[in-house]
Amino acid sequence: MKAYVDQDTCIGCGMCAGIAADVFRINDEGKAEAYAEGDDSAVQEAIDSCPVAAISEA
Repeated sequence: MKAYVDQDTCIGCGMCAGIAADVFRINDEGKAEAYAEGDDSAVQEAIDSCPVAAISEA
């Protein structure tokens, strides 16, 4: 699954990167970004776990 992180909403907590490090990383601005597609269940868990709902399916 491909994900999108809204950079204006993201607070950079890193929860998504902790759940799916093969999909999410923290960029130089301290915000999460989705840099690859990944396992559907892991990406969905990251979407559901984001405290500010900054992640969506792309």
